[in-house]
Amino acid sequence: MNGRNFRTGIPAVDFLVTFLQGRVERARSGELDRGASAVEWVIISAVVVAIVGVVAAIISQALDKGATKVGECIEGADASGTC
Repeated sequence: MNGRNFRTGIPAVDFLVTFLQGRVERARSGELDRGASAVEWVIISAVVVAIVGVVAAIISQALDKGATKVGECIEGADASGTC
């Protein structure tokens, strides 16, 4: 396999070989600093997802309590009183 002149005649294999050669060249060129940035974005995204999950749980709990309260009020309501 001498660099870019490698051809098998099978398009999928040729694409895979070319793709992997490009990845190896990028790794050797020192262009790996972008990986650190990607990791930072993943961490930031995970924190945001966690915050959204906590807020959603709090809101869901509040809605469940409110729905229970309203349900109990409706069950115990009569014509002469209010909740």
